[in-house]
Amino acid sequence: MVGRWSYIISGMTITIRNNQANREDAAILVIAPHSTFLDSVIVFVTKMSTIIVRNESMDNYAGKLINFTQPIYVSREDPNSRQNTIKSIIERANSKLDWPQIIIFPEGTCTNRSCLITFKPGAFYPGVPVQPVCIRYPNKLDTVTWTWEGPGVLKLLWLTLTQIQTACEIEFLPVYVPSDEEKKNPKMFANNVRKVMAKALDVPTSDYTYDDCRLMTRAKELNIPNAADIVEIERLNQKISIDQRHIEENILATGRINSKNCYVSLSEFAKLLEVAPNDVSTKLLFSLFRKDNEENIDFRDYLMCAIFLNRTSVPAIQILESISKLYETKVDYVETNTSTKGLLNTDGLLNVMKHAMPLTSDDCTAIFTQLDKRNQKLISFYDLQEWLSSKPEHSHLFKATDLPTKRKIQCDQ
Repeated sequence: MVGRWSYIISGMTITIRNNQANREDAAILVIAPHSTFLDSVIVFVTKMSTIIVRNESMDNYAGKLINFTQPIYVSREDPNSRQNTIKSIIERANSKLDWPQIIIFPEGTCTNRSCLITFKPGAFYPGVPVQPVCIRYPNKLDTVTWTWEGPGVLKLLWLTLTQIQTACEIEFLPVYVPSDEEKKNPKMFANNVRKVMAKALDVPTSDYTYDDCRLMTRAKELNIPNAADIVEIERLNQKISIDQRHIEENILATGRINSKNCYVSLSEFAKLLEVAPNDVSTKLLFSLFRKDNEENIDFRDYLMCAIFLNRTSVPAIQILESISKLYETKVDYVETNTSTKGLLNTDGLLNVMKHAMPLTSDDCTAIFTQLDKRNQKLISFYDLQEWLSSKPEHSHLFKATDLPTKRKIQCDQ
């Protein structure tokens, strides 16, 4: 009650429609859409039901309160964490003991509530009845939506607190009892529950997944062009089999594309990728990189997307190394211990560094001056890599990710 009142005092009006089922009728509560940190109100509305939470959340005041829900903890460091979490969900959902109901947000990430993305199957592995629960925020001004491309938590919290009130509607739908076929097929079970919830919310469904959102998030973090379209670019690449031939790698290796010849037409784009210019997928791929209806595109934008998609699981420094080849300065000879390949001037360094961190021109010049010890107006990527590795604040650039090395996504025929 105290937790619920803390939201009400902060200006949130909570409307509840229909009744929460008992644990005997539905051991799992499936909540969607997940769009904001304010969705945490569902814990208090559902009588302190169990949540799934990261181990790191134990280390603060909120973590101590979370303990009262008897949560299922997830460890990022444990490679078997996903399997252990699923095992815990199955055990609790089927237990005869008096465990609280389990709350699960099956989308796995925050969206903008315009659709329901693919549900992860974790809530549906136990094969027990679930109760779908819909959350709505019917406010004239949206100050709550927290997605990968929008404002941060503090700004949203401030904007929300400046409103006289923020409305939240929570609707408990009828318990969904799975068929024998759905019990054997968690993905089918998840998809059918999603359809029921989408109908109640009057929104469409989308085949985007949690991993798609993670991919777009990382693309944005590395300032990859067209980050919001990266999944569509991946799909089109797979459809015309570009991803299997690694043509982009050969283009990078030969240095055919640089700042002087980077703008290409549709026919030139198709020729470089060795695909048919009249193919619908080729045209769609080309159109994603067109700006203001211009006839030509900057082929470097496409190459950076391809580099990223071919190296999703590698450390960012390896992606930066490949991107640096697009901004090399061509010279016949330079007095250095390295080869004449991979040399960058100040503009080249700025273009590379914008994919690692936000820098002003002055900041970049200061770094360049520090690295250009021979005053040759050129540095190598090796110099840059050594400098980055010596700075603890840039250690994240040298860490691999847990994104899949090669994803296979559904391509419509």
